[in-house]
Amino acid sequence: MLVARNAEYRTCVAVLKRILFAMAEILIVYHSQTGNTKKLASTIASGVEETENAHAIFKHASDAAAQDIQDCDAIVICSPEYFGYMAGAVKDLFDRTYEELKDDAAVYKKPYCVVISAGNDGSFALAHIERICKGYRFKKVQHPIICKGPITQEILAKCFNLGMTLAEGVNAGIFVRAR
Repeated sequence: MLVARNAEYRTCVAVLKRILFAMAEILIVYHSQTGNTKKLASTIASGVEETENAHAIFKHASDAAAQDIQDCDAIVICSPEYFGYMAGAVKDLFDRTYEELKDDAAVYKKPYCVVISAGNDGSFALAHIERICKGYRFKKVQHPIICKGPITQEILAKCFNLGMTLAEGVNAGIFVRAR
């Protein structure tokens, strides 16, 4: 009962912050060995920051915590594909936070999207991340971006637009969790 009330309180605080300060907070979590995924995530953050009344919270997956997921208005999960799977640090984030968040009202229908940097096709990494997000009961609000091979200007433009679109959608109330 106390956990449910705390979750309701956090949800109310987040809504009041958005109303009073009109600031969408978009959490961007990533892991990157080579720098490619970090570059994609950073470009998404630039798109968020370019949007009026929006703030990007940019965190390596190993530094992110359950509280970050609870407090943000939307989450972008950025992972490289390793052997057909997401990065271990991204999986670790899910493992560390799931028990605390699985029944938390603050994450129910939390808007999310996924970005994959892949040398292969990225489809299995994407499938695993989306399956886990269903367990959290997140709400997918944008098509995933899969960067196959070297990063192109086209992919960077898609990432920038993803950040802007997500922030604008949160600010406009389009990507708002069901209460």
